[in-house]
Parts: sequence; C-alpha cells; structure tokens
Amino acid sequence: MQFNTDTTDNAVVYKLLTGTVIPRPIGWISTIDENGKNNLAPFSFFNAVGEDPPHVMFSTVRTGNKNKDTLNNVLANKQFVVNLVTEETVEQMNITSQSVASDVDEFELAALTPIDSVFIKPKRVKESYVHFECEMVHHYFLEDHKNGGACIVIGKILTMHVADEILMEGNRINLEKYKPVARLAGSNYSKIGEIFSIKRS
Repeated sequence: MQFNTDTTDNAVVYKLLTGTVIPRPIGWISTIDENGKNNLAPFSFFNAVGEDPPHVMFSTVRTGNKNKDTLNNVLANKQFVVNLVTEETVEQMNITSQSVASDVDEFELAALTPIDSVFIKPKRVKESYVHFECEMVHHYFLEDHKNGGACIVIGKILTMHVADEILMEGNRINLEKYKPVARLAGSNYSKIGEIFSIKRS
C-alpha cells in the first residue's frame, strides 16, 4: 500500500513512521529554565549525527503550535544534557514522559538524583550510565505542518561522562552491563538482542 503523506492523516503517518524506523535510541534530555527549575523528558526522535566534532540531534513535536518546556529551555540558554536510558532506568524514564506543568521538577517526580554538570547548568541524571553535556549550535522548525510541526535541535557535545563499570579495554562499551533500551512503536521498547557482525567490504 502507498501512503501519500500530504493526504494521509497525521496519526497514521506517525504510526507508520514509528513502527518502521526501529529501534530508536532514546535521548533523555535534561534542561533548566530561567528560574533554575529542572526539566527532564525523553525523546525517541534522537541520534548521533557526527563525531568530528561530536554532535547529537533530537526533535520535539509542537502539538497545537506550542513548544514543550524542553525546547523553550534550550532556546533560552542553549544548553542540555543527554542522559541515556537503560533497563534499570526505563520505568523512571516513562514517568518523565508525562505532560505536567512547567513548574514540576521531573527529577523529583521520578525519584531521580540530579547531579551537577561540569560545563553547563542543566543537571545530569545520576542513575544513568552515560551523559553528554551539550551546547545547542542549530535549531530548525519544520515547515508545512498540520498540527504545530516539530523543531530539530542539534547540539555539540562538550564532554562525555561514561560510567567506569560499562567500559572495557580500549574504551569499548560492555553491552551486557550497559543494557540500553530503545523505542519501538506504541508502548513497546526493545533490549539488546542477538548481536552479529559483518565485516565491511
């Protein structure tokens, strides 16, 4: 079946997109507002986009033409932390996906521990094994949208925090200890399954 995105209902497009582009890493983005209030929310439209210099991107929807708190905070101070989600933190991540008032601290809501970053103001999630302190370098609002669209944010990684317990010789990541979680469609998530290798030609 063919789906013309100009004429297909947006809910159908979303269902097809999130059901086929899988699994997607989760960027658990922590920010801070002008009053020093913490904000923490997960985004599955997220990925790394380069390593020289290292950059990541995430995209946040704008339902009803309104920005999420995460986007407002990043646009205001150009700083955010990417905390990566594991099996140990997935339930707390899910709690922070709730739509709550902007004065609610999701660290407190999900019983998480905020710890200081080194170069930026937003806090890091102590319970996460990996944190990227980022500075926004670019943002882009998607055009020709039906219901508010989305904004893509690109950030340069200023420093990377990786827990010693998931590091192996040669700075490789021990996946058996890391246990990352990825997003599928609907309420579904995935763990690391069977791993196979193919040498490049």
